[in-house]
Amino acid sequence: MSIPQDKQRPLGPSTRLLHAGTPPLQGGSGPVNVPVVRTSTVRFADSAAYADLHHRREAGERVASYGRHGLDTHRALEDAVVALEGGHRAFLTPSGLSAITLVLIALLSPGDHALVADSVYSPVRRVDATLLQRLGITLEYFSPSRDDLAGKIRPNTRLVYLESPSSLLYEVLDLPALAAVARQHGIAVATDNTWSGGWFYQPLEHGANLSIQAATKYIAGHSDVMQGIVITDGPALSKKISTAYEALGLTIGADDAYLALRGLRTLPVRLAQHQRHATEIAQWLEQQPQVGRVFYPALPSDPGHALWKRDFSGASGLVSFAFAEGVDAGAGAVFVDSLRQFAQGASWGGYESLALVAQPERLREHSVWTGTAPVVRLHVGLEDPLDLIADLERGFGGVVERFRLAA
Repeated sequence: MSIPQDKQRPLGPSTRLLHAGTPPLQGGSGPVNVPVVRTSTVRFADSAAYADLHHRREAGERVASYGRHGLDTHRALEDAVVALEGGHRAFLTPSGLSAITLVLIALLSPGDHALVADSVYSPVRRVDATLLQRLGITLEYFSPSRDDLAGKIRPNTRLVYLESPSSLLYEVLDLPALAAVARQHGIAVATDNTWSGGWFYQPLEHGANLSIQAATKYIAGHSDVMQGIVITDGPALSKKISTAYEALGLTIGADDAYLALRGLRTLPVRLAQHQRHATEIAQWLEQQPQVGRVFYPALPSDPGHALWKRDFSGASGLVSFAFAEGVDAGAGAVFVDSLRQFAQGASWGGYESLALVAQPERLREHSVWTGTAPVVRLHVGLEDPLDLIADLERGFGGVVERFRLAA
């Protein structure tokens, strides 16, 4: 017996993600994937149609009067990301950093103050120093886990900007508690959600007003796209972001939108594999005598494990570790130079494994970091984890050999 539609259970997250933005059937058939629609010019039937469409755009409708506004391919990706994050509207930008800058420019004016978690993606500080300070905007960095957020709010505070888990050391923040404080003061909360790909964590459900992702990473998933995305929680913020988005002339190419949409369809299965491999390697790293600490929220030993277990549904492929204290500062470079399966690269989120030494000046930006030993960030890819562990053994062997000779 068939179940009436109104009695059926809601579609699961994977099903919604796979079908969001799918092109409708026309004439009884249609493609599985939305076509790549490239254009710089949009044609109109007549002057009345031209005027009508401009009025609809001004009213907030997602219609295109020019190629920069995006057409079918862009709309499909926007719809899929909104389904992923549970938001109101998505805005596509050329990079993750441009998405961050869009939010800061859209929500802050000269004389405004914003509170920023001190462990955020480091280029945020560059945007602050080179752009926002010239505009008379003040960013104050604080420790979400140690400082009293309410005590730092000023009359001109307009934004709380977070990242959870944080860059490099994956500090997990109590977003619901922080968002509740901000909400009491009428302050918007934005958070970088790139670590989870939007799959393992939905910040808008935990109190954030804006979620930001570098789609370059897990959404695209193949290390062949540069892209950022901003997702808003409602019409008011969508209007503010849209106004700045238009003024800055932001857009992405249709081919990049298509590639990100393609990657999004396999996000759940890719992240499940990343998590399995990263967890195995994080557990292995904990047993190594050269390792002082492993940073991975899914480990019971991680300080953020309880919050991660409460708010997240999984963990991605990023694992960092600190050498034992007293290890030579050059050990990190020797370690990564000895690797063969882990390439050296500053990005992550693709299918491949990467290793990078964390710069000491970047670590010092994190108030939770008090160590002096080298820290290595790993992105654990989709390769066989036994091969990756053998490669890490090679790296540790290189460190032992080098510094035994040096002694």
